[in-house]
Amino acid sequence: MPEDRPAHELPPIPARHPGRRVASVIVLLIAVQVLISVITNSRFKWDIVGEYLFSDIILSGVRLTIGLTLIAQLLGIVVGVGLAVMRLSPNPTMARCAWVYLWFFRGTPLLVQLIFWYNISALYPEFTIGLPFLEPFMSFNANALITPLAVAILGLGLNEGAYMAEIVRGGILSVDSGQSQAAKALGMTHSQTLRRIVLPQALRLILPPTGNQTILMLKTTSLVSILALTDPLYSAQSIYTRTFQTIPLLIVVSLWYITITSVLTIGQTILEQKLSNGSSRQKPPPMLRWLVGGIVRPRLNRHLDQKKLESNDG
Repeated sequence: MPEDRPAHELPPIPARHPGRRVASVIVLLIAVQVLISVITNSRFKWDIVGEYLFSDIILSGVRLTIGLTLIAQLLGIVVGVGLAVMRLSPNPTMARCAWVYLWFFRGTPLLVQLIFWYNISALYPEFTIGLPFLEPFMSFNANALITPLAVAILGLGLNEGAYMAEIVRGGILSVDSGQSQAAKALGMTHSQTLRRIVLPQALRLILPPTGNQTILMLKTTSLVSILALTDPLYSAQSIYTRTFQTIPLLIVVSLWYITITSVLTIGQTILEQKLSNGSSRQKPPPMLRWLVGGIVRPRLNRHLDQKKLESNDG
């Protein structure tokens, strides 16, 4: 007979979850079935996908998308930080102007904004710089200044700034108010407190949603195809309107977006780990941990070691 032991000394018995195993098997079977169907279905025309995946016109669109994403997101971050500071300003005029900006740009569709900026010359044929009621110092022709690329950067960046403002404002408000009070007691100004105390601590909370916004910006750039900019979608459309290979060309575009999104996700994970400083965080998915820990980080460390050796030799 088993030895009688107190209940608190008995080893814990893990709970069984047969439902989880059944659900996992069902999901796995469905995933395998979908994968087999995609691979074996000749209507996907994978040979056409391979033919256009690295074509010059598609690669040109990919380069445009990457550049447009980085520039528009950078503009959005700059605008967002400024708007967040304005919204938190004790000056009511600044705070209300920032609120109106957020209200307008978050309340109207981005597609409408892009079309509006593209046709702004109908309202203002010339842009002038000067003082009110005086002769302008400089003037510019609106049609020459507002190119499709300028409209894309301006429209995407200004719209993104409205969303980044709330992200930055939330990060700033998450910092304990005692930090600001202590900085004021040390004689720091409001701008010094914000720059040296608040923003560095808020960065850890601002970074994850900023990474998500960057990925969203990448996919949002497909809207610039209405401006006749040769992004991947516009390039694919120009091909399949001649060849009628709609599905294969859309798969090409999707593969490139998925690839760039994966690279951005890995970069975001590395930055979050660098900024965590040992704080407890939820681990990334196993595949992402394998990519970051097994492939990206060793190569990055070897590159840094090589740079260090070169600097020592010099």
